[in-house]
Amino acid sequence: MSSAGGDGGVVSAVLNRWTGRPYSQTYHQILHKRTTLPIWKQKDEFLQLLNSNQTLILVAPPGSGKSTQIPQFILDSLHHDRTDQMMMIGCTQPRRLAAVAVARRVAAEMDVAVGEEVGYKIRYQDDSGEKTVVKYLTDGALVREAMADPRLGRYKVVVVDEVHERSLGTDVLLGIMKESVLGNRPDLKLVVMSATASEGERVQAYFNGAPLVKVREEAHPVEVVYSRESVGDYLGAVVRKAVEVHLREPPGDVLVFLAGEEEIEAARRGIDEEVRNLGGDRVGPVKVVALHSALPEAMQEEIFDPSPSPPGRKILVSTNIAETSLAIDGIVYVIDPGFDKQNVESLVVSRISKASAQQRSRHAGRTQQGKCFRLYTERTFNDEMPPETYPEILRSNLANVVLTLKKMGIHDLVHFGFMDPPAPEALARALEELNRLGALDDEGSLTKLGR
Repeated sequence: MSSAGGDGGVVSAVLNRWTGRPYSQTYHQILHKRTTLPIWKQKDEFLQLLNSNQTLILVAPPGSGKSTQIPQFILDSLHHDRTDQMMMIGCTQPRRLAAVAVARRVAAEMDVAVGEEVGYKIRYQDDSGEKTVVKYLTDGALVREAMADPRLGRYKVVVVDEVHERSLGTDVLLGIMKESVLGNRPDLKLVVMSATASEGERVQAYFNGAPLVKVREEAHPVEVVYSRESVGDYLGAVVRKAVEVHLREPPGDVLVFLAGEEEIEAARRGIDEEVRNLGGDRVGPVKVVALHSALPEAMQEEIFDPSPSPPGRKILVSTNIAETSLAIDGIVYVIDPGFDKQNVESLVVSRISKASAQQRSRHAGRTQQGKCFRLYTERTFNDEMPPETYPEILRSNLANVVLTLKKMGIHDLVHFGFMDPPAPEALARALEELNRLGALDDEGSLTKLGR
C-alpha cells in the first residue's frame, strides 16, 4: 500500500477517476463536510499502521465517520489499476439496513452510482458488480462468501465494523478470519472497528496484540439526564417524554429506542394522538417515523426524509437497529428506556448494557450538541446494567454456526478459535439437532441435505 497523501487526490483532480466525468457540485459540498469529521485528522496515522500490519484495530465513537471514511481512505491508498481483480474492499455491518444506507452514502461521497464502484450485498439482494471496488455487506453475507471461497480471493482489505455489538455473524467471521483466512492470505489486510474502547482492546488481544488506533475526538458533547425514580410503564413514559421534548426543547429531531415492533407502533400512535390533542398547528407538526427490521425497505428509508420546519420536528421510534452505523442527520435528542430484545434461544426483552447505553446517547451528538434522556435512574445504570453486551454466540442456538464451519471443512469445533468460545454442551446440542434433522450423519459429516 502506498499512501495517496492529502485526501487521496480527490480535491485537486478535475475528473472523477471512476467515472471520467467532472465532479458534481454536490460532491464538493459533501467533501467539505467529510474533512470536518473527527476521523479525518488521523487518516495518515491509520494508513501508515495499516501499511505495515496485516491486522489493525480502530476504536472510534459514533459520528466520527469511521464507517464511511475508512474504506475510502484505504481505497485512496491502493494502486488504482482497474484490471486488478484483488482490489475490492469489503466492509461488513451487523444489520442489513446499515449496509445499504452506508453504501448509498459512500456512493454519494465518491460521486458514483450505487451498484457500480460502490455496492452492497445483503440476504436476497446483491447490488454490486464487476466495477465494484467498495462493497458493504452484512457479516453473514461475507461468511457465506467464505463458504464458497475460503481464501476470500476477491478482496484486498476486509473491514469488520461495529464489532462491539458482538453479533453471532461478527464472531463467526472474526473466527474464520483468524483461524483460516489470514494465514492463507498474507496479502490480505483486516481492519476491525469498534465504538467502545473495551471491546476494541478485547479484539486487540484476540489478534495477538495487533496495533490499535483510537480516534481522540468526540463529535459533539451530549448532556445525559437520568430519571429521578424508576419508571414502571416505560412505554407510556417514552410517549410522555417525546411529547415533552417537542414542547419544551429547542429545535432538533428525536430518536427513541424501544424493544420491538409492537412497542414501536404503540408509541408512534400514542405520540401522534398526544400532539393532535394539544393542537398540532399550535405546538408544531410532528412527523413520527418507525424503524424496525420487519418494515419494507421503502418504509425504512422514511427515516432519511426531511423534517418539518421548526417548530415542527421528526421523531424516530426505533429498535436497536439505530445503534449501528446509520447516520441520521438532525438527531439532537435521544430517549432511552434502557431495554432491547436479545436473542436467548428466543427473543426476550432485557436490560441493555452500559456500553449500549453510551452508544445510544452518542447519537444525540452526531451533528451538534445534544441531550439524552435516560428513563431509568443513575443507580440503575451503575448497579444493574452489565458493562458490555453479552456476546450473542454465548446465548444462541449454534446449529447454523456448526453447518457453516462444517461446510468450510472445519471439523474440530470445540477447539475452533472463537473470541468467546461457546460451551461444549451448546455445540453438542447443535450437533445432535442437526443429526436428528438429517443434516449430519452419525460420524458428524455433512449429508447432502446439510450441504
